[in-house]
Amino acid sequence: MHILYNLIIAITSTALGIIALFNKKMKLFVHGRKNVIPYLKAHITPQDKTLWIHCASLGEFEQGVPIMEALVKSKPEHKLVVSFFSPSGYEIKKNTPLADVVVYLPLDTPSNARQFVSAIHPELVLFVKYEFWPNYLFELQKNNIPVLLVSGVFRADQVFFKSYGGFMRKALGTFEHFFVQDQNSLTLLTDIGLHNVTLSGDTRFDRVSNQLMMDNQLPFASKFKGDSLCIVCGSTWPEDEDVLIDYINVAPRNVKFIIAPHKIETEKIESFSKRMKGKSMLHSRMNEAEIADFQVLIIDCIGLLSKLYAYADIAYVGGAMGKTGLHNILEPATFGVPIIIGNNFEGFPEAKQLLDLGGLFVVHNAAETKNILSKLVENPTFRIKSGAIAGNYIRINTGATEKIMEYISARNL
Repeated sequence: MHILYNLIIAITSTALGIIALFNKKMKLFVHGRKNVIPYLKAHITPQDKTLWIHCASLGEFEQGVPIMEALVKSKPEHKLVVSFFSPSGYEIKKNTPLADVVVYLPLDTPSNARQFVSAIHPELVLFVKYEFWPNYLFELQKNNIPVLLVSGVFRADQVFFKSYGGFMRKALGTFEHFFVQDQNSLTLLTDIGLHNVTLSGDTRFDRVSNQLMMDNQLPFASKFKGDSLCIVCGSTWPEDEDVLIDYINVAPRNVKFIIAPHKIETEKIESFSKRMKGKSMLHSRMNEAEIADFQVLIIDCIGLLSKLYAYADIAYVGGAMGKTGLHNILEPATFGVPIIIGNNFEGFPEAKQLLDLGGLFVVHNAAETKNILSKLVENPTFRIKSGAIAGNYIRINTGATEKIMEYISARNL
């Protein structure tokens, strides 16, 4: 099976090289991996002490941030190396101040694994959530380097739990310890004989909870909101904006909207603005002296959303009205506000949990969106109670980072 796996990786590598000739994202994926080993050798000496954290993409990086921060604090003499599989993670976080070195993870061949591990020579490795690369794991095991999985999630349909999954189960056996998000994952692992498992929860809760301790002040947002009730619509796509526009156009004067589209596309933003009956303003063209006179503020830049949620009385989180995938609902939840999402949220257990608790509401169309927004706006008791449920949901689920760091400290890793 190992030989077959390596053959598949080799064929995949060739195919990706061809696809990269015609696809911009795949070009980043392929070309970004070409000089990883020389880059590592130029930035890591044989004398350096290092820690390696691997993240599939941007979401896993965000999950890893609390652990990275804790490791930097507890092991300041170590260099932190962060690797990404996806361009969407690497390209956005390649200059993160949290890490000393950020690279793409070369494809999982025996040669790449050997050279990569040798160049980094880490004392400890953490994989975030998922991605299990057998050649890397076997190489780390051969060098007696401990590997932890953090914020892990497993499903019964994965190959590890199939009768033909022996090779991948062997790869799982290289982990020193698994820190998983839910009971189902713990049960699946113990059922195949892996008992080095801790139900720790999801480090994303620690990540968003930390936002409350940061400076979330944005003077322009404060001036815009004033004494009005504010609805922050984060990471919206056109299909989200289609269900929001009807309420925006009939909302009371004391209700304001901050809209942060997921993609900053000028034509689509202008088209959306033209559908609004009230006065709207772009962040890039705002006049702070007049900003209080506008009802809608459109954020045509990135990097502000997590702070903007601090000004929300209600949050609408995009991505689930279409098929692009629900965006982060934990960010607004940590500020204790009720959340509205679309109906396509399969694979997002936190949305299901918060829906069952009553801190989140699911809509299918513009009429339902208008109805729940009207209820939340007009009924302060209902709004405050729903928001408190969301905030408490974050508070009771924090602590995963502390459990992981306690293990690392106790094991002297």
